[in-house]
Amino acid sequence: MSPAIEVDSLHKAYGDVVAVDEVSFTVEHGECLALLGPNGAGKTTTTEILEGYRKADSGSARVLGVDPAKGDLTWKARLGIVLQADRDLGDLTVRETVSHFADYFPDSRDPDEVIAAVGLTEKAKARNGKLSGGQRRRLDVALGILGRPEVLFLDEPTTGFDPAARRDFWTLIEQLKAEGTTILLTTHYLEEAERLADRVAVIARGRIVACDAPGRIGNRADAQAIVSWREGDIDLTEATSEPTEFVRALAERFAGEIPALQVHRPTLEEIYLSLLKMEEER
Repeated sequence: MSPAIEVDSLHKAYGDVVAVDEVSFTVEHGECLALLGPNGAGKTTTTEILEGYRKADSGSARVLGVDPAKGDLTWKARLGIVLQADRDLGDLTVRETVSHFADYFPDSRDPDEVIAAVGLTEKAKARNGKLSGGQRRRLDVALGILGRPEVLFLDEPTTGFDPAARRDFWTLIEQLKAEGTTILLTTHYLEEAERLADRVAVIARGRIVACDAPGRIGNRADAQAIVSWREGDIDLTEATSEPTEFVRALAERFAGEIPALQVHRPTLEEIYLSLLKMEEER
C-alpha cells in the first residue's frame, strides 16, 4: 500500500521568498508525523498544499493517492482539517455548528459525542462568538474530526488550551490513531510532539533538516548522558554513554544514596534547538 501522504521535492516561492524548498517526506497509513519548525519555516505552506488550499510551484504531492490540487469533493470528505484559526459562524451555537457540518459527510460522528469528546458539552448552547479562545479551538477540533477522516491535518491545534485541556486533547488524538487515522501535526509544543508523534520532521528555512522517531532524531538515542552529584561541598558531573553502570559504581562508593544525584539525557527540545542552530550556521 502506498503511503497516505507522499511529498517529493515540493517547492513554493512567493516572489523572491522561498517558503518551501525541495521538501520530501512520507506519512504511512495510521502514522502521526509532527512537523516542527519556527514561525516562517514553511510548515503552514506545506500543509496548505497538502490540503489543496495552495498549489506548489514544482515537485509533487499525493494524499490518499490524489494530487491535492485536483482533489474532488469525495476526496475532501476523507480529510479532516484544523486550521490555525477560524472565527466564522459566530452567531451559531456550538451544537448548531457541529450538527450543520455533520450533514456534509456521508458517515459523520454523532454531533453530541464529538462535542463531548472535545469538552464542550457545557457550552453546547453557547454562541461561537462568545467562546473563549481555547473553547473556540476545541470547536475547530470538533469540526476537524466530525467526518471520521482518514487523514487529519492539525495545524497548532492546542494553542490556547490550558494544560488539562491539552492532555485531554492528546487522549483524543491517541484514540483516533488507534482507529487508524493518519495525522499530520504542526505544533510548537515539543512535549506534544513527543507524546503523539511516531516521527518528527524538523523544517527550517523551507527545508527538512531531520526526520526520525522522537527518541532518535538528531542522534538523540546515542547522545551521552550527563550524571551530576555532590561530594562534600563540590558539585561534580560526568558525561557517559553508560549512565546505569556509572551510577551503580557511584552507589558503591557512597554505600547508599548519592547526594544530589541527577541523570540528564538530551530532551527533544534541546535536539530541536541544536538542529535549528546548525541550519542557521550553514
